[in-house]
Amino acid sequence: MRKSKSLFFVTLLVYMFLIGPLLVIMAASFSDTTYLKFPGEGFTLRWYHQILQVKSFGSAAKNSIIIAFAGTFLALLLGLPAAYALNRYRFKGKELIKSLFLSPVLIPVIVLGFVMLRYVVNRFKLPALPSLLIGHTILSIPYVMRVVTSSLANFDFSMEEAARILGAGNIYTFFHILLPNIKSGIVSACIMAVINSFNNVSLSAFLTRAGVSMLPIEMMAYVEYHFDPTIAALATLLMVITLGVMLVIEKTLGLKSVV
Repeated sequence: MRKSKSLFFVTLLVYMFLIGPLLVIMAASFSDTTYLKFPGEGFTLRWYHQILQVKSFGSAAKNSIIIAFAGTFLALLLGLPAAYALNRYRFKGKELIKSLFLSPVLIPVIVLGFVMLRYVVNRFKLPALPSLLIGHTILSIPYVMRVVTSSLANFDFSMEEAARILGAGNIYTFFHILLPNIKSGIVSACIMAVINSFNNVSLSAFLTRAGVSMLPIEMMAYVEYHFDPTIAALATLLMVITLGVMLVIEKTLGLKSVV
């Protein structure tokens, strides 16, 4: 009994540590003061209206969404066949190739950003958006690889052989046998990659240019000169959107099949 009470207390502390800051931010976003304060004074929605007045937030959010989804799509195109080949076949240099695909998650992101800026962007004179797309694609590949590899580890490849024996071609087998069985892993990989890309600061800070920015960078720049609850309102809005996406996934696929 004492052990269970202690476990409950520790669990409660962990949840308070994780959820507490989010609740503070949400409460501060409704404060009627002109500066961040908790507990706030009064109740107002003007800070949510203020988000629409800051034009840089809109353009930066558009860039973040485009880069996050496009980078995840390209990472999926590269990572899915690579994960399949690494799980399906045996060949020399397999571990080296696997380490190469997973290396971006092992290298500090700030180092990756510097290398991208110094040896890719400046040398080839790439514009901001293509530079961000390449960087975020590289950053997303390890997430796709690791999650899809875990799904393929539980896949029975004898199903492919049975389909081919029955006359199915390689393309039909891939799209109608393999992909449906690892669908949850693909969805999970895409969610992780999109969230990681959208929230990234270190890499984006090196690759953004004047007139082209990402939402996390714009939020940091806003905080440098303003201390009102607008950022708290924007953070709350992003949390609500994320929760909505998770609820949609729960209703359509089920979180247990995705996580």
